Amino acid sequence: MTYGLQDPMSAQPPRQYARSELHGLYAITDGRRGESLLCSVTAAIAGGTRLVQYRDKSADLERRRQEASDLLKICRLARIPLIINDDVALAAEVGADGVHLGQEDTDLDRARARLGPEAIVGVTCHGSMELAELAQGRGADYVAFGRFYHSASKPGAPPVAASVLRLARRRLQLPIAAIGGITADNGAALVCAGADMLAVIQGLFGADDVTAAACRLAALFDRS
Repeated sequence: MTYGLQDPMSAQPPRQYARSELHGLYAITDGRRGESLLCSVTAAIAGGTRLVQYRDKSADLERRRQEASDLLKICRLARIPLIINDDVALAAEVGADGVHLGQEDTDLDRARARLGPEAIVGVTCHGSMELAELAQGRGADYVAFGRFYHSASKPGAPPVAASVLRLARRRLQLPIAAIGGITADNGAALVCAGADMLAVIQGLFGADDVTAAACRLAALFDRS
């Protein structure tokens, strides 16, 4: 079942992404499924999304495999990377462009060994510069800090100040993502502080018009 997508052979082949391309609106899926998931991601891409992360914590591996494969076709056609949240095995199986790792997930070195040198590997660092510098030294392609605002996805996560982004911008030589409660109304301050990417879940997929929300978020980078 491919939810009406065109044949995978018509999709663009994978390509290597330079770190300089890890920039802009980073859409993270919100757990919706099937046609709703694919249509929402397509709408987000139409609005200017530059990266997509498939995030689904359920145990339904067959469904997750199918959805990841279908999302990869969409991203290939748009020539943007698909990142898989946490699951290195799924990323390898479907041929995704990379994986995002939390601090309790697969070791970065093992993920790199499984996915290869071309893969994009991102690492959650919360508000810790020490974790970010460790990830950089071990070959991460980007690091993510947050939450910066109240987050419906991770309400219990400790808040992080924008000053962390300014410090990271001075001390790191890799792209920086900000995450946590970000919307078009509050994201500009994070871009100004040094975020290369705004990783957004509810501020994007919770909108009545996903494409319009993506346009507003993507436009924040035009003003920086």
